Amino acid sequence: MIKTDFIRSVSWENNHVVILDQQKLPHTTEFLHLKEIKSVWESIHSLKVRGAPAIGIAAAFGLALWAKTFTGNSTKEFRAGLRAERDYLASARPTAVNLFWALDRVVNVVNLAETVEQAKEIVINEALLIQKEDEEVCRRIGEHGLSLLNTGDTVLTHCNAGGIATARYGTALAPFYLAKEQGIDLSVYATETRPVLQGARLTAWELQRIGVNVTLITDNMAAHVLKNKNISAVIVGTDRVAANGDVANKIGTLGLAVIAKAFNIPFYVASPLSTIDLNVLTGEDIPIEERAEEEITHWNGERVAAENINIYNPAFDVTPHHFVTGIITEKGIVTGDLQQGLTRVKTL
Repeated sequence: MIKTDFIRSVSWENNHVVILDQQKLPHTTEFLHLKEIKSVWESIHSLKVRGAPAIGIAAAFGLALWAKTFTGNSTKEFRAGLRAERDYLASARPTAVNLFWALDRVVNVVNLAETVEQAKEIVINEALLIQKEDEEVCRRIGEHGLSLLNTGDTVLTHCNAGGIATARYGTALAPFYLAKEQGIDLSVYATETRPVLQGARLTAWELQRIGVNVTLITDNMAAHVLKNKNISAVIVGTDRVAANGDVANKIGTLGLAVIAKAFNIPFYVASPLSTIDLNVLTGEDIPIEERAEEEITHWNGERVAAENINIYNPAFDVTPHHFVTGIITEKGIVTGDLQQGLTRVKTL
């Protein structure tokens, strides 16, 4: 059954944070009510909330949770405590730059406050503004992305950069939401995205839910599909873009970019400007999160790998800029000299 109602994955309701538990999808739609900042940290770290923009929004709301419980009267103490909680939440995951961007934005805006009560109000309002702005940013990314496609096109995507990974619409999936709104027929191949199957559990579910013609494949089918299924483009999201256009995204993205180039298929990255980190010169400087061995050795709680086997589990890889056809931002599509183009759109 096609459902057009939108599920918001992160929200601020009645002075607490509500998140969609993405670990339970697609079989169970469960919302968690978080009333302590440590619950926000755990939800980000454990992938209950995931996707770079959604992580940033959740973290901003986490600071709002702390702010409303502050009982002192000193703005100096409030700012010091807020910075400490910022550092705590920042430790939840190291790769997604939106986490740090959103936290720093909230911390910095508090400098305008003259009283603690004013500071509390500023923190909550700024977190809500971050969410509101992200929804509009994703829509504009979708509009620019959709301009690259024609009715009847088929796109391949990896991991999940959809509405539940953002405030709404998503980044890489935003063109498909808008295509449905405008009656444009597009098809999608979604990789399952090992090791925790964000493509199978989230992307395929999300696109099917809104009526997009989506076909799920395993990760190691991608080369065959790109060669034989008339793919018009690959569009993926990102957790951080370096100044030179190198892109960090879910592990497996680099392989897709290499294969797409081999078959002369355009490879696009959908990225809000907030995910472009001009302070990181190249992808070599992006920290790559390594996650628990159990994500590989176990499935549904059952061990599937040999005991005492060596495990390497990086959550992300970095795609060098020369494999990237273009970066789709809310201010347009950056092509050609990515470093020059990214600097330009960041300063517009």
